[in-house]
Amino acid sequence: MNALEILLSKRWILKSRDRELYYQMRDEVGRWKKFLTEKLGYQIIVNAYLVKAEKLPARAERWMGIQEFTSPIEYAFFCLILMFLEDKEAQEQFVLSSLTEYVQGQYKSEQIDWTIYHYRRHLIKVLKFCVAEGILDVNDGSEEGFAKNDSSEVLYENTGASRYFMRNFTQDIMDYTDYSDFQKAEWIGVDEDRGIVRRQRVYRSLLMSLGMYVSEENAEDFAYVRNYRNTIQGELEELFPCELQVYRSCAFLILGEECRLGRFLPEENTLSDIVLLLGQLIREKVETGRYDLKDGENIKISGEEFRSLIEECKKRFGGGFTKTYREMVTEEFYREISASLINLELVENQREDVLIRPALGRAIGRYPVDFNGNDVQKE
Repeated sequence: MNALEILLSKRWILKSRDRELYYQMRDEVGRWKKFLTEKLGYQIIVNAYLVKAEKLPARAERWMGIQEFTSPIEYAFFCLILMFLEDKEAQEQFVLSSLTEYVQGQYKSEQIDWTIYHYRRHLIKVLKFCVAEGILDVNDGSEEGFAKNDSSEVLYENTGASRYFMRNFTQDIMDYTDYSDFQKAEWIGVDEDRGIVRRQRVYRSLLMSLGMYVSEENAEDFAYVRNYRNTIQGELEELFPCELQVYRSCAFLILGEECRLGRFLPEENTLSDIVLLLGQLIREKVETGRYDLKDGENIKISGEEFRSLIEECKKRFGGGFTKTYREMVTEEFYREISASLINLELVENQREDVLIRPALGRAIGRYPVDFNGNDVQKE
């Protein structure tokens, strides 16, 4: 991976966790600063603790957020931990009980009782995320002890990185009530459909999303891609191996085999294999006239048909899945696969119908003709 791929793929590069990479990035970041600031509108942070590109999406999307968190209270606990660390110096130590007292006193939505296990479980999940991301180091003890007993102690050390997790906002955000308020604030005083703003939205969409689809909301952005596709392709090709594919209603950035620009599809796991096999089923049904392509090359089917599609995939190809997916009951399999497809925005729920996006049919997987349950061929 080159330095730009690393900057775009990682939240940050911490000196305390990877000293060699930190110095490499600090030395090389200047080469990419112009592209990151002009094309993407990203601020670059380089200091004694870390190197970071403050990555922002063109638009908020379903898959964004902290994947380890599954409840709003975990986001609330995380924000309170960041607040708690504001008064701590880098390398300053503290015990878990001081943090739990602070969270208990500051959390206003409900009374936190640490003797109740589910509150401890939520906090433990957040603390483990903080340790994994390099916000905290554990000097003594373990969160597992707190899981068993609310009086158990852990000795933590503040790394100093917490101050750089959140963006610095130029406006007061206390009156914001919706995520769209943050999107609007970024372009205050600027014509969003002109010049630099449109360019940055387009580059962010191509680099941060699985696909860019034309809609009433982004019709002008998509026109920009069509008009400047050769320029965009040339600029991106100079940075990393990729190919920009533009169709009537969608555009995709196809990465080379050696490129590791964040998450990609397919990944090297069974879930991605299932997505590819679903793509094969969908293409077969389009070619035989079972599914019709609607405006925008989307496919709209009923929720019942969508469920049948996933069940057919398991029945037809399940022999090649790993044991976990092979032994899942039908309802559990449906829930997990449909949730993943929705999260990746490959499909979209529309009341009683499901909209299948073009990306789900453009990458497909096939078992060989003499399939024996072991080998998978991908296209």
